[in-house]
Amino acid sequence: MGIEKKLNGFFVFEASVVFILFTSIVSSSEEQNNNKDLLISSKHHRIEMNPRLVFEIRVHGFLLWASMGLLMPFAILAIRQGNREQNPKRLRIIFYLHAILEMLAVLLATAGAIMSIKNFNNLFNNNHQRLGVALYGIIWLQLILGIFRPQRGSKKRRVWFFTHWIVGTLVSLLGVLAVYTGLGAYREKTSKSTKIWNIFFTTQITLIVFIYLFQEKWVYIQNQGVILDNEVVNFSLDNKVLKPESC
Repeated sequence: MGIEKKLNGFFVFEASVVFILFTSIVSSSEEQNNNKDLLISSKHHRIEMNPRLVFEIRVHGFLLWASMGLLMPFAILAIRQGNREQNPKRLRIIFYLHAILEMLAVLLATAGAIMSIKNFNNLFNNNHQRLGVALYGIIWLQLILGIFRPQRGSKKRRVWFFTHWIVGTLVSLLGVLAVYTGLGAYREKTSKSTKIWNIFFTTQITLIVFIYLFQEKWVYIQNQGVILDNEVVNFSLDNKVLKPESC
C-alpha cells in the first residue's frame, strides 16, 4: 500500500504540472501568430522556417525520441527482467524503476505535445500529426491503467493485465512509427537529410528488440550447461535397459 500511495502521489503531481503548463501555453499561444514563423516560397512550393522554429521542431523530436525511443523501451525491459526475479527487495526496485520510467516517458511526451500545440501549425494534414494525437491519448490511458491496477489475486487482475499488455504494445508500436514519421515530416519541411538519424534509430530499435528476445532465452541458455533433476529422471528412463523376464 505504501508503494501505491507514493505512485498515486507522483501521478497527481505529474498531472498537475502538465495541466498548469498546458493552460499557460494555450493562453499564450492565442496571443502569438504562428504565421510569422512560416514563409511560403512560391518558387520551391515548400515551407521555409526560421532558425527558431527549426530549433523548436528539433526539441520536439528529441522529447518524442527520449520518451518513446528510450524511456518507454527501458521500462518494458525492466519489468520483463522482474518477471524472473525471486528476491522481494530487488523485485520492488525493478517495479519502482518501471513505474518511474513510464511516468517520465509520459511527461516528456506530453511536453512534446504541448510544444506542438504552442508553436506548430497543426492542420493534421500528415500522418505524423494524426498519429501523434492517437499516441498521446493511449500513453495517458496506459499510465492510468498502471496506477489504478487491481490487487494481485483479484478477479479483475487478468482482464487488467491483458488490457495493460495490449495498450503497452500499441504504445510501443505507435511510438516507433511516430519517430519515423516525425523524421519524414522534418525532412519534407526543411529539405534536410535525416538518413543518419534513421540509421541511428533503426540500430537502436534493433538492439532493444534483440535484448527483449534475449531476456526470454537467457534462463534457458544458462540451463544448457546444467543437468536438472527432471532431465536426469527422463534420461534414466529413456536409457533404461529392460531385463528379460525369467520363465
